[in-house]
Amino acid sequence: MNRALPDVQLRVPTDEDAFAWHRIFADPEVMEFYGGQAAELSVYEELTARQRRHDAERGFCLWTMLDESGEVIGFTGAQPWPVEWGPEGEIEIGWRLGRAHWGKGYVTAAAVTTLERVRAAGVTGVVAMVKPANERSIAVTRRLGMELAEVFTHPTLREPAHCYRLTL
Repeated sequence: MNRALPDVQLRVPTDEDAFAWHRIFADPEVMEFYGGQAAELSVYEELTARQRRHDAERGFCLWTMLDESGEVIGFTGAQPWPVEWGPEGEIEIGWRLGRAHWGKGYVTAAAVTTLERVRAAGVTGVVAMVKPANERSIAVTRRLGMELAEVFTHPTLREPAHCYRLTL
């Protein structure tokens, strides 16, 4: 990382963050690698509630990401891999950022903080599952020192999913 990273704040998601996430993720560019469109609001309401439970139980979750002015710009964090294929039983880090904030270092800054927090919670290693065409996310994994470790085949999409790993 050759440039200074922006200040980014992470907080446990609030009920109101479900609305912000739904609005931010309504952008088809943001959702390019996640089905192309935002989920229904109820999905984000359930997701933010689940993240509050994760934080209370584990000390980490998918946190709401805020820029320097306090605006909600996306999420980043960690959670147990949620499906029955891929790196089952492992902790996945991930991020999703509003289009207006791309290319400014927010995800990298937030992901570095995420790694610090999960390490403090006793996690000894993380994975990041990334579609091979998602060059922006692959660049973040590289900045974090992650390495491509495995390639899984998505069971319903029948396309590759790259698993990047980092020992903490």
